Amino acid sequence: MKIKTGNQNKRRFYDGILQALTYLSSGISVLVLVALFVFIFSRGWSSINMDLLTNNYWSENYIVEPVSEVADTTFERPADLSEEAYFSEKWGVAFVDHVNAHKEEMILVEYIDENSPLYAMSDVSIRSNPQDFTMQVGMQVSRLSYTNEQGDTQLAGIGGQTAQDVAQALDQATSVNSMFIQTTGGGIRGSIISTCYLLLVSLVIAIPVGVASAIYLNEYARKSKFNMMLRSGIETLTGVPSIVFGLMGVTVLFPVTQLFGATTTSILLGGLTMSIILLPTIIRSTEEALLVVPQHLRDASLSVGANQSQTIFKIVLPCAVPGILTGVLLGIGRVIGESAALIYTMGTFINDSPTLLSQGTSLAVQIWSIMSGEQPNYELACAISIIILFFVLILNFAVKIISKRFSKAWY
Repeated sequence: MKIKTGNQNKRRFYDGILQALTYLSSGISVLVLVALFVFIFSRGWSSINMDLLTNNYWSENYIVEPVSEVADTTFERPADLSEEAYFSEKWGVAFVDHVNAHKEEMILVEYIDENSPLYAMSDVSIRSNPQDFTMQVGMQVSRLSYTNEQGDTQLAGIGGQTAQDVAQALDQATSVNSMFIQTTGGGIRGSIISTCYLLLVSLVIAIPVGVASAIYLNEYARKSKFNMMLRSGIETLTGVPSIVFGLMGVTVLFPVTQLFGATTTSILLGGLTMSIILLPTIIRSTEEALLVVPQHLRDASLSVGANQSQTIFKIVLPCAVPGILTGVLLGIGRVIGESAALIYTMGTFINDSPTLLSQGTSLAVQIWSIMSGEQPNYELACAISIIILFFVLILNFAVKIISKRFSKAWY
């Protein structure tokens, strides 16, 4: 009895240690995840707005001149204009101080009257071909040249001046000589488009090839040295660093993209490279999904006269769709979060109007570009990270809904 009691005590002691280690490991994992989310959301949530999602990254520059002189009448300040805006009664325009996502201070146009001399102007950036220009709310005033009441030419909007200084300068101006206007820029619209293109290309290639390969390995392939080597090769590819795939894409796949008209690294090259990176994941997840389909479904299909191909594509494959979609979801997360391979294959230039045959940056690569500069912008990087998390979360819900529908239909 004493021996049994001693063994039981030892067993309970070891079980308690294992249980404590389990709880400790789980607690550490939860704390790390919570700390990560708290850091990202606390630093980046305030930077998220529609301008960040819809604006171009690069600013457009204009040198404009008025086409009409200042009117003798004064303009009334709109009742709904915010208190932070500074209004020039003489010119009918209001300015506001703003700090963009890159922590840069700027002066923006908050309001402009349609009868203001600054509303309809002439863009003289190219003197030989001036264009009509319309001042819009949200544009940045970087420099304003005007003539004051003494006839002297003065500058406003430079050297740390504020929106109030610009409005006061306009009230003292008899004429405006020229203005240097910029769009705010700093947005991630181009990177969002590039990421969508990248997802489209990589998944369109990787899903059919990966699913077909898994069907062959699980349903058709016999046990042979060739098939064993093929499985080992697929498992080995899973552990290959993505930067190696990036180098492979530049050297091997670039001639392929040249056939489509690409002259440099491109989104198409990045998509082809990512499709190869995703193949091991999709093949393994699809194969696991096929393995869990009950054998009696295959036997029942064959017993009623269906051949092997009909059984696979009409019975087995639909039953495995939830598992296949799980692999696709993992692939989507890999594509959105990849940066090393894409630096070589897509480039690091942030393109506001990307195409399949042009360079571009995904959201992850833009984070790398922001953080690799001389002054890393943690707020903007965290804001883009939040957008990536929401992107993956939405896709996750979509995959779960589709999986449930297939599960109800086939089980």
